[in-house]
Amino acid sequence: MESRTKLFSDPVHGFIAAPRGLVLALIESPEVQRLRRIRQLGVGHLVFPGAEHTRFGHALGAMALMQEALATICDKGTPISPDEHRAALLAALLHDIGHGPFSHTLEKELIAGFRHEQMSRHLLAALNARFGGALDRTIAMYDGVYERPFFHELISSQLDMDRLDYLRRDSFFTGVVEGRVGVERIIKTMRVHPEQGGPEARLVIESKGVYAAENFIIARRLMYWQVYLHKTVLSGDHLLHATLRRVRRHFAEGRAALVEGCSPPLRFFLERTLHARDAADPEVMQAYTALDDADVLFSLKQWRHSADRVLADLADRFINRRFFRVTFLDEEPTADDMARWREQVGRWLESAGLGAAADADDYLRRDRSRHAAYELDEQSIRILDRQGAVRDITEVLDASSRAALSCFVVKPYVCYPKEAPLFPEDGPPGGDLPGAV
Repeated sequence: MESRTKLFSDPVHGFIAAPRGLVLALIESPEVQRLRRIRQLGVGHLVFPGAEHTRFGHALGAMALMQEALATICDKGTPISPDEHRAALLAALLHDIGHGPFSHTLEKELIAGFRHEQMSRHLLAALNARFGGALDRTIAMYDGVYERPFFHELISSQLDMDRLDYLRRDSFFTGVVEGRVGVERIIKTMRVHPEQGGPEARLVIESKGVYAAENFIIARRLMYWQVYLHKTVLSGDHLLHATLRRVRRHFAEGRAALVEGCSPPLRFFLERTLHARDAADPEVMQAYTALDDADVLFSLKQWRHSADRVLADLADRFINRRFFRVTFLDEEPTADDMARWREQVGRWLESAGLGAAADADDYLRRDRSRHAAYELDEQSIRILDRQGAVRDITEVLDASSRAALSCFVVKPYVCYPKEAPLFPEDGPPGGDLPGAV
C-alpha cells in the first residue's frame, strides 16, 4: 500500500512529509519546480560559498514548519479542519512562487514598482483556475480575508513560517552562527488566543517563549547586517543592476546587435518598460515563469563578448566575481562629492580604454542600506502573560532591549571600481580573493 505522504530529505528540518494528492501535485507543478532554479540569497553565494540553496528548499521548509505549528495549535485546543490544514500548508508552500531570478535582487529591475508578492498572488489565481478552485481557501488565508485571521499570521507576519525558515536555513548554509534561531521553542510556545480561534482570535507566544522570540528578532537583525546587507552582496547587486540597465538602454536605442545572445525570457523584460500593473498580463506571466537564474547567467556569459566594452567588462566582472568596492559613509554624500567621484571614475574609464567619462554612472552608485529588526508599525508579536493578558513584545522586554530591537538603522554608502579608489584608505587597486566575505 502506498504511503499517504512523500518524504523529502532536508538538511535543516530532517525529513519533510508532503501529503499526496493536491499538495504533492502542486509541489510537482512547473511553477514550484522553477524555484529549484532560483537561489534563495540572490548573489549571496558569491560571498558565502555554501549559500547555494534555493527557493524550492525554503518553500518545503516553510511548509514543514507550518505542519509543526498547526500540530501545536491543535494540541492546545484550537480546532482546525482537514481542509484548513491543507489550505495552510499550501499557503506556506506557495508563498514565494512569484520570486524572479536571483530572488529579491532583480524584482524591481525587471518590472518597475513591482514586488514578488504581486506575482505570487497572480500565480496563485492561475493555479486555482487550473485546479478547479481547490485553492480558494488558501488564497483567502494568503490575502488575510479568511474568517480565522490567525492563519494569515502564520503565513505573513513578523513571526511567520517564512521568516522562521529562512533565518534558520540561511544561517545554516552561510555558516553565520549568529542567525541561529530557537525555532522549536518558538513553535512549541505558540497558541491561538482565545483558543477557539474565531474572528477575534490572534496568534500569541506564551510568556515562557518570550526570550526565544527576542532572540529571533536579534538574530534577524544580525543576519541582515552580516548577510542580506553585507557590503559585498550590495556590490554584487549593483553590478547586476548596472549590467541589465546598460542592456536595456541598448534595446531602447536600437542597438540590439550589441546584446546578442540574450536569453529570450530575459529579453522579453529588457526590451519593454513594464510596470506592476502589467504583472497580471498572461504574456508577462508566461515570460516571468520561464525566467530563472540560468537565463541571467547565460546572458551574462554571452555579453562578455559584446562589442560594447563597458558591457563586456560589467558582465565579465560578475561572472568572474571582480566586484566593486563598497564604502559605508558617516553621512550622505553631497552633490559636489558625487560630481568629484564621477569625474575620478570617468578618468579611470578613459585611461583604461573601457569607455568615456559619460559611462561613469554604470560604475558609480550612491545608496543607503536600511533595516529595523522589529517594525513597530507592522503587526506586532504578541505575548500572552501569566495573567492571561496579551501584550506587545516590546512591553515585556526591558528598556534597553526594547530600544535595540525597534531601532531603525540607515547606512549610506558608495559603490565604485576598486581600480578607481576614491578614498585614501582604499589603498592600491586590487581586491579580495574570490569567495572572501
